[in-house]
Amino acid sequence: MGAARDISRSAARARLRANVPAWVPALLCVAALSACDEAALAPSQTVVTPEARPAPVAAPPPVTEAEPTPPSAASREIAAYYSRVQADNLARGLLRTDGGGPDTPFTDTMLVRNFMAIALEEEYIRGEGLRPAGPGASSAVKKWTQPVRVTTEFGPGVPREQIDWDRAEVAKYAARLGRITGHPVSMSNDNPNFYVLFMSEDDQPQIANRIRQLVPDVNPNALRIFRNLPRGIHCLVMAFATDYGGYDYGTAIAVIRSEHPDLMRRSCVHEEMAQGFGLTNDSPSARPTIFNDDDEFALLTRHDELLLKILYDPRLRPGMSAEEALPIVREKAADLVGSGNSS
Repeated sequence: MGAARDISRSAARARLRANVPAWVPALLCVAALSACDEAALAPSQTVVTPEARPAPVAAPPPVTEAEPTPPSAASREIAAYYSRVQADNLARGLLRTDGGGPDTPFTDTMLVRNFMAIALEEEYIRGEGLRPAGPGASSAVKKWTQPVRVTTEFGPGVPREQIDWDRAEVAKYAARLGRITGHPVSMSNDNPNFYVLFMSEDDQPQIANRIRQLVPDVNPNALRIFRNLPRGIHCLVMAFATDYGGYDYGTAIAVIRSEHPDLMRRSCVHEEMAQGFGLTNDSPSARPTIFNDDDEFALLTRHDELLLKILYDPRLRPGMSAEEALPIVREKAADLVGSGNSS
């Protein structure tokens, strides 16, 4: 499994998948930034599929009130780097927070096309490494059916005031996801199943160990990326099914670099948590969306809300094929756009 690619002056994203059995419905979505030209920092993305077995997860450790560990020189350097990345993107009109508007209209037909690409397509054949699956290769519906219980964890290098801010952002966004999907979503330290970990460069040795605690049988290949995260990888999410051969999520783990400036951390929360709800792919033609390769939008858009509404229509069941889902998706999209939700 390779690290994120450097793509000079490009907004392309790469998707990789580990060599795992075809029945494993786990995913690892890695949002990355190219580490090439500092004056023209461009986004890229890597996605792999680690093997994991469903297993009871460990309770999150309590967040201590102790003073944070002072950041190392490496952590300070990467924080400065991400500040430059954010400033560069904003200067180019990217990382929009308006959710879309008159310049980004879409129809129900476009919404259907985007849903099928983002929720129901695969780029590589599962279990066969990087062998292309072919254009438009179908996957299956992936989503939660059990209540989602979200918790946050923080590395010892995260400042106290940032912990409070990040925890509040996750709680607010979790509540929003619950309202959008109509699915039970809550913040809870009592048997959580969706973990959002904010970790610094100095916390890297702890990340793999924590993931192994949460999912003891995770494929070791999936953990290698955590042992020495390149700065091009700034956030990621892994979601694991409850049963072999299933597509019904039971555990998700998002990892977000704490060195990001506020907007980039918030953007990571929005994208990774939404991907952890089942919108696992991206589409270069979809707009307005965070599930694209261009970082035009930093936060969940109105278009993306409709994608989640479609996915969590109770008629769409985990494991349902694209062919089975399409009539339902078309009907739901027509209802949503017809009711004025596209503007």
